[in-house]
Amino acid sequence: MEVHQLTILRELGALGSVTAVAEALHVSPSAVSQHLAALQRQFGTPLTRREGRTLVLTDAGRVLARAGADVIDAMAAARGAVERFEDEPGGTVTLSSFHSAGQALFGPLLRELGTDGPDLRLTDEDVAQRDFPALTAQYDLVLAHRMEHSPPWPTDDLHVVTLAREPLDVALPAGHRLASRSRLRPRDVVGERWVTSRVGYSPDDVLTAVSALTRRSAEVVHRVNDYGAVAALVAAGSGIGLLPRYTSSHPYDVVLRPLHGLSTSRTIDVLARPETLRRRSVQRVVQALRRVMDQLIREPPAG
Repeated sequence: MEVHQLTILRELGALGSVTAVAEALHVSPSAVSQHLAALQRQFGTPLTRREGRTLVLTDAGRVLARAGADVIDAMAAARGAVERFEDEPGGTVTLSSFHSAGQALFGPLLRELGTDGPDLRLTDEDVAQRDFPALTAQYDLVLAHRMEHSPPWPTDDLHVVTLAREPLDVALPAGHRLASRSRLRPRDVVGERWVTSRVGYSPDDVLTAVSALTRRSAEVVHRVNDYGAVAALVAAGSGIGLLPRYTSSHPYDVVLRPLHGLSTSRTIDVLARPETLRRRSVQRVVQALRRVMDQLIREPPAG
């Protein structure tokens, strides 16, 4: 039994298909199947079974996957001990982020770490909230967002570091009749024309809550997921929108006002596998992310 075989078994349980495991681990689907077959021969009991065209874990497979996670973690602890012994703060660290956090944090993060920091490899990933945990199979660290009213992240094989609680504010043209108010309520804004995200992404869920609370349908004129585009459409007078308070920038002729009467806040979290966080280089990046996020909260982007 080899550690990489246990890794493949665990990833099959987490990702749900041989193809997804192959993509996450950068191997071929046939290699994944061969390792699973070799592992099964060692135990003499079925670890996987077919459900239609999909290969899934049996009960025995799930038991072994959970036990294997402890083995993987122990091996990572051993590697971490060696790394700490050598006091190596460098190394390559991969980090993915959702768009608005990447735009706000990537530059300051690189400056914060400096030239003697880890070798950061940065990527942005535009995925639905439920799909962020699976990205930890591909990246060391995943910057993710979760609306406060939504279910918490799964805790199996996942460590969560919360960086911030970020409200989504109503974005208005500076000359809008509501711009003079210090705060707004759902009944104030539900009758406006709206620029929001695609269905299944935030802040469309917040707008749905506004409609539910007021028992009125909101008129959506544009659906775009990029907050920069939302701000530009609001500035052009095409509607109002919702923008993150800290991680989005907006033109000078757009103002943000808090929306009271319902939950509009999201948490910005770092997701990682427990064994990944044992690496000193990864810990340095997480600490730097905390400092950069704290600074951004103190000094949000200027409009």
